[in-house]
Amino acid sequence: MKLFKDNRNAHVMASPYMAWAFIFIVVPLCMVIYYGLTNADGAFTFDNITTILKPGYLKALKRSVILAIISTLVCFLLAYPLGMILASMKLRKNAYIITLFILPMWMNFLLRTLTWMTLLEGKGVINTILEFLHLPTLNIINTSGAIVLGMVYNFLPFMILPIYNALNRIDENVINAARDLGADSFQTFCRITLPLSMPGILSGITMVFIPALTTFAISTMLGGSKILLIGNIIEQEFTQLYDWHLGSGLSIVLMVFILLNMIIENLSDNGGNS
Repeated sequence: MKLFKDNRNAHVMASPYMAWAFIFIVVPLCMVIYYGLTNADGAFTFDNITTILKPGYLKALKRSVILAIISTLVCFLLAYPLGMILASMKLRKNAYIITLFILPMWMNFLLRTLTWMTLLEGKGVINTILEFLHLPTLNIINTSGAIVLGMVYNFLPFMILPIYNALNRIDENVINAARDLGADSFQTFCRITLPLSMPGILSGITMVFIPALTTFAISTMLGGSKILLIGNIIEQEFTQLYDWHLGSGLSIVLMVFILLNMIIENLSDNGGNS
């Protein structure tokens, strides 16, 4: 009887969240699927989805995937060594350092990206300093490199935190035991540290790759609308061309990529735990 009351209380406590999730997650998702699988007359069709195979759309999708992979890889190469350094430090010290990485996330996303526009533009802060030092200026704004830089800057904390948490949970006795058994630093890293931190790595990859793949604000501001990603095309279909059917169809394609990413993460995570 007590268990029944506990379950009922749990359902009551969870009902506001369930209502919120239904209104703001399930309903919009159903709307996207409906518009993506119908035409202007309401008839069922796959044309909105297969439009992605047209050269212009396919080129934007490939560019989005490539830039998202590059950004994710750069974030990982920066975050993993930093996570190891933070995990090896004392708690009192690395708490302040972690706060420094989280602090920029408290600022508005668009403002952070706008700051990089000011830094990278032709007469921006960086080029002004280079000119003052009589050094060659950088022409990086409105290029793929600027977009990758903006992605790395905005999404790097999402890679650092899960990797740091995974590394911080590794028992030092396990590492010491490996070294006592004759393993050198490289063998300890490959056989102990890296496998045990894999859940954090997979979580960080997902948290960086998905927003990098779907972004449109960064590419618009740092790419100058000259480099179109699939997110830019979807945004234009909704806000400029008012073609909700095509925009929803292209969104479904992106959802497939997101689902594949999550499936691969779960399979890898399960494989690592088995």
